[in-house]
Amino acid sequence: MTEIFLVEDDQVIAKNLIILLQAEGFVVTHAANMSDAFAKVRENKFDLALVDVSLPDGNGFTVCTEIKALQEIPVIFLTASADESSVVTGLTMGADDYITKPFRPRELVARIKNSLRKSGQVQTAFEVLGLYVDSTSGSVRKNGSDVFLSALEYRLLLVFVNHPKSILTRERLLDELWDAAGEFVNDNTLTVYIKRLREKIEDEPAKPQIIQTVRGIGYRLGGSNV
Repeated sequence: MTEIFLVEDDQVIAKNLIILLQAEGFVVTHAANMSDAFAKVRENKFDLALVDVSLPDGNGFTVCTEIKALQEIPVIFLTASADESSVVTGLTMGADDYITKPFRPRELVARIKNSLRKSGQVQTAFEVLGLYVDSTSGSVRKNGSDVFLSALEYRLLLVFVNHPKSILTRERLLDELWDAAGEFVNDNTLTVYIKRLREKIEDEPAKPQIIQTVRGIGYRLGGSNV
């Protein structure tokens, strides 16, 4: 399981972030101030840190320095300050990304996963019932043969392999795809893309085993070892 270290003093924001990240399959450890953050980063091993810049007993820049000294993990700053000097300071202190509040939840999750991929903290190759997906090279193969997907079909497939244990509602899929490949996706076109994707990756598209329908709810990834 991927371990996220959240350093955030606002309890409402922290609670909502924990719910969001846990729903994405992350394990979250929370610290509400600098001293608590110092103690927890010395006692635990994490894969990525989300750090608020403004803390009641110090600042996130100092926390970032401590984290980087103890663990080789990505640090993403969360802050209400968008001025250029704060951004430069954060990146100079070793931060890997900088997100200004308020932020869109899906964007935050995407930025986290991107930082994890760059740092080599997450799996980038997946195999599901003879379907092999390598998100680093962007290649897809079925039983050893290349599968050619459109940009949006590929993005749709990645949503499933990145959430192997989740039932994905149509609303969730639309939320994930709305800006992918610069194409407009509504409920009707989502049905078309799922049909096209199944035709390319399923042994029997009429009896799908990889992208399974959960009647009345949505879809899920079939028997996988991801």
